[in-house]
Amino acid sequence: MVRMIVAVFVIMMLAVPVFAAETVTYEKDIKGIVANRCLVCHGPQSPTMEEFKKDEEGYKKKMKGPRYDSYKSLIVVVKGSDAGALMRRLDDGKNTKDGKPGNMYTYLGSTDAERSANLETFKKWVGSWTLKKKKELSKKELEAIKASEK
Repeated sequence: MVRMIVAVFVIMMLAVPVFAAETVTYEKDIKGIVANRCLVCHGPQSPTMEEFKKDEEGYKKKMKGPRYDSYKSLIVVVKGSDAGALMRRLDDGKNTKDGKPGNMYTYLGSTDAERSANLETFKKWVGSWTLKKKKELSKKELEAIKASEK
């Protein structure tokens, strides 16, 4: 009987990590990465997406991308009007035919390990990593993108 109880206990302990996996959220996990790695060019002094689209080349010359300093502004490039843009820009190239990483992948960290870890966090947050543009995404694909705030 004791062996059976011990066996059940061991099985339960092994199963706990599977069920106890924490959900990645913007507030808990993504906000800090963005603050440390992205806000130099995408901070509060940057234009909104609408402003950026009006003069992309001018803002690029000033090293300013669209503003990503809040959940509301970042979600635009995840599953909003410019859905998929964040994934295309942060991708490590393992999802492309030519193997080239996105233009912002290098900024995810100062080492390969840091970039890889931060990318993995973003992938868990998004839930359904896609390099498609919004117009290419089906309703089902858009709904599969999680990217929860809290």
